[in-house]
Amino acid sequence: MCNCLSFKTSKINLKITKKMSNNLIENSFHKAYSYSSYRNIIKRLISEGKSTAKEHNDALLDYSILNDKRMDRLDKTLKITHETLKSIQNLKNGLTFLVISEGWCGDAAQVVPIINKITETSGKIDLKIVFRDDNEELMNQFLTNGNKSIPKIILVDSDYNIISSWGPRPSIATKMVLAHKAKNGIFDANFKKDLQMWYNKDKGNNTQADIVKLLKVS
Repeated sequence: MCNCLSFKTSKINLKITKKMSNNLIENSFHKAYSYSSYRNIIKRLISEGKSTAKEHNDALLDYSILNDKRMDRLDKTLKITHETLKSIQNLKNGLTFLVISEGWCGDAAQVVPIINKITETSGKIDLKIVFRDDNEELMNQFLTNGNKSIPKIILVDSDYNIISSWGPRPSIATKMVLAHKAKNGIFDANFKKDLQMWYNKDKGNNTQADIVKLLKVS
């Protein structure tokens, strides 16, 4: 799992929105990848013994291999809930999910396939993915408690205005993380296993519920 600290769904500061929408967001769109391209890049790098990180690290490569398998599984097994389907069917205007991610991040491996499934189901939501380490300026506008925590989903309208953002974890998982850190002070290996077990049991339902709430502000 990546070192992500907390969940927050919020409207972006108006000054930031006006400053970023026509330049940074639009430029990010031009550098973004589709979900299939994102997956293919990760697989190609793994075949070369690399991760999406700029510097080689055996641990990040191992995480990437594990997360690639998780995404393969989720792509095959994820189901859209009735509440999610109803929410995306009621959308009146076109939107884009601009996602900041990396192939080595365990939370991203659990979340990004769900975001892709939602956009595949909807005819009004596009998905664009950028790599965190290649988009530092964008990432710095969406820090979580001062950290470059991912994945980060930015909801953008057709005029490149930022509506809201979400991430890096679904709300229940975030409460688990905060409670564990408050009690133990560290994010240890045993808790990472517990968190992974929670993701497996939840089957993406909490993430979908959070995204439904996010769409209500659009």
